[in-house]
Amino acid sequence: MKKLWLITGVLWCSVCLASEVKVVDGDSLEIDGTRIRLDGIDAPEFFQVCEDKNAKKYDCGQDSAAYLRDLIGTDTPRCECEPQPDKYNRRICECFVGDVLLNQKMVHDGWARVYRSDKYAANEDDAAEHRRGIWQGRHMRPALYRILQKYTTAENDEKKSR
Repeated sequence: MKKLWLITGVLWCSVCLASEVKVVDGDSLEIDGTRIRLDGIDAPEFFQVCEDKNAKKYDCGQDSAAYLRDLIGTDTPRCECEPQPDKYNRRICECFVGDVLLNQKMVHDGWARVYRSDKYAANEDDAAEHRRGIWQGRHMRPALYRILQKYTTAENDEKKSR
């Protein structure tokens, strides 16, 4: 009987200690203040805009983040992380909700691209072929978008200082 109460207490406490999960964008989140970057994927930046199949602009960065938020729901992802954080002090991880690998699911459903790995290349090919997510129309690679944003910001700062 004591074992039953102990097990019940442990289960109850694990519910009490639910983590705070915040989706930053389609490939980044925070769990209890720990910054996490989903390994092997690159999602549109939060303010990035894409075009749908009718060339109508839409907020693909926000849609990607919303999709990840929906995948997570009220669960706390279980993450398997590299031992050392990256240069931005983020943990590089594969994260799961149940048996769903979030990294792979984001690429498969077209809300992220493969990044510095071929791990999810078949998923990206399938998303592109079936026009899911950002593949429904035109989009810029998120890495190129970031470079152009830095260049544009630096150029505007230079003009302001003249």
